[in-house]
Amino acid sequence: MSQPLFELKVLDPRIHDWGLPAYQTEMSAGIDLFACIDEPIELQPQAPAILIPSGIAILMNDPHVVAFLLARSGLGHKKGVILGQSVGTIDADYANQIFISAWLRTPPGSEPVTVSPGDRIAQLVFLPIIRPEFRVVEEFSASTGRGLGGFGSTGL
Repeated sequence: MSQPLFELKVLDPRIHDWGLPAYQTEMSAGIDLFACIDEPIELQPQAPAILIPSGIAILMNDPHVVAFLLARSGLGHKKGVILGQSVGTIDADYANQIFISAWLRTPPGSEPVTVSPGDRIAQLVFLPIIRPEFRVVEEFSASTGRGLGGFGSTGL
């Protein structure tokens, strides 16, 4: 199976020193993104999210691919650093710099977390996307047995 080839634009020359985005292991799902900032910043608990430049732009240019920007699991679990919007969606036709919305979820009064230039603070995962067409109907053609409800309708 051939791998797609996407265009990567380096917007911050420090990326060449830190390393181009790459998979850290043979089976990693995502590539890590660096904090391309000029000086360390402190994330304060429960403060508004801060946009951090990644120093790169990627053009996928394929309607059947999407990139999701996700928190790095270690930073999220150990330090509480997550994304301000939970998951960032990078559409296939987006061609500008990718920014990381960093937020510290720890309770007020907790220690801040310092993000330094070059820190790997998020990951980018590429996934196939299905783009269905829709047919408007008055009734569905099949019954699944699941009517109204949701939000726990199948029990615990």
